[in-house]
Formats: sequence, structure tokens, C-alpha cells
Amino acid sequence: MSEVAFLQLIGLSVVGLGIAVLLFIKARFARVVGFVAIVLGLFSITALSVPQMASLPPVEEKFDVANIKTASDMAAIGQKIFFSKGQCALCHSIGPSESARCPDLKGIGAKLTREFMYESLTQPQAYIYLDFRHESQPKEYPARMPYINKNPIGLSKNEILSVIAFLQQMSGEPITVSPSEITQASDTPPAQAKPAQTAAVVPIHASGLN
Repeated sequence: MSEVAFLQLIGLSVVGLGIAVLLFIKARFARVVGFVAIVLGLFSITALSVPQMASLPPVEEKFDVANIKTASDMAAIGQKIFFSKGQCALCHSIGPSESARCPDLKGIGAKLTREFMYESLTQPQAYIYLDFRHESQPKEYPARMPYINKNPIGLSKNEILSVIAFLQQMSGEPITVSPSEITQASDTPPAQAKPAQTAAVVPIHASGLN
């Protein structure tokens, strides 16, 4: 007999005991106890009848460079990393969202160069972008961009380049990261990046994606 079945049997016994008390005992206190036993027993049986599912951490995406043949392959891997290991979607939205804790990334690949996106992910406090395209003051967000190449996220250079490929594809831009870069990427970061110059956007100290 399984543990769940054993506990259900105990619950049935408690319900039966409560019914017996209500049927054969006239004392008010005993009848109250019997009624409570019936309620608790039925609650336990109902709870135990719900299918039990193990709570496991999300499966980590395997980065298999042998399967990367095209830029779309990189973007597909980058999309999985964006919504899983990279934890990007915990703060960023793709499209307007009032509940977003960090800036909207829709079209970000068209606004920033790949070098600047790389720097924003690995050195998030290098620059902050103030967007003056709106009538009100630039919105301040509650979350700060983490260093995604360090713990606890700890993305590799291959994974970061794949996320950049996804952001470019999602923005409708050509992917400027080639499959050969992914397969040959090392842990050495690229040369010092320069901020992208885009209309109505002013860089000051801290990050482009935060």
C-alpha cells in the first residue's frame, strides 16, 4: 500500500469514527468533536486525491554547438536561454508592460549595436539610457541589471552571443553573430564597446538594458 493510500485510509477511518459519534453519542461536546473529525477527515481525503507533482527546478538548456548551423539556430537557443537560464523575462518584457521591473526590450536589437548589448549584459553599470521621447520624465525601474556572466546566472560567452542573436531577430534586424563565432567563442570578452548613438536617447553612467 502506498503512503497516499494509507493516509486516505486513515482519513476514512476518522470520518467513520465521527459519524459513529454523531449517531450513538448524545453528549454535546462529543458530537462537536465528531463533527470536526468528519470535516477534517473529508478535507484530508480530498487533499490526498489531488495528483501530486514533484516541484523540480527548470531543465537547463544544453548548448550543443554541433547543432548550430545557421543564425536562426543561434536565435532559437538564445530565446530558450532568455526565458530559462538567463532569467531575463523575470524583469524585462517584450512589448509594453506596466508590471515590468526593467525596460521593455521590444526592438532593442534595432536600437543598440551587438557590442553595446554585450557590454550591457556583462558590465550592466557601465551606462544608463534616459529616453526623452516621452512627454514625462524617463521612467525609473525598481530592479538593477545583474552581471549575467557571473553567478548566480553565469551565462557563458556562447550563451550571451545567442541571446544577442535572439534580440536582433526579435527586433526584425539581421543577426550579426555568425555560427562560426559561437563554435569558436572563448571566455575572453570582446574589445571595449562603445555606446550606440540612437536618436532621442542620451547615455549617462550605468546600463543600456536597465
